[in-house]
Amino acid sequence: MAIPAATDAMRPFLPAKDFAVSKAFYETLGFEKLLDDEVAIFGVGTTTFILQNYYQKDWAGNFMMQIMVEDLDAWWAHIEALDLPAKFGIPKLKPPAIQSWGLRVGYVIDPCGVLWHFAERPK
Repeated sequence: MAIPAATDAMRPFLPAKDFAVSKAFYETLGFEKLLDDEVAIFGVGTTTFILQNYYQKDWAGNFMMQIMVEDLDAWWAHIEALDLPAKFGIPKLKPPAIQSWGLRVGYVIDPCGVLWHFAERPK
């Protein structure tokens, strides 16, 4: 049986330990807030995700997101200029490096523990 053709997006639900702080974090990163209600929907480029006011430490600490970017150096300069660890009490940023699987990736942990992989699209 074929999958229906109308499917066009997959949006993960991210946890938030402190909903207001997480929303401010993603807005500071430059993600566009598309909805702010019982959940918040954020977008960047053609990608969106749903931020929920729900937190479970084990889940949040094992949750990862990857965002593929064309110019990781430009993204990383943007991220570093924001001083996210000082503003949001997050762990130190891990600058971009080539990983064993071949992608160049920089790491950011959000205020509730979600690990973001900012990865450069292979040329």
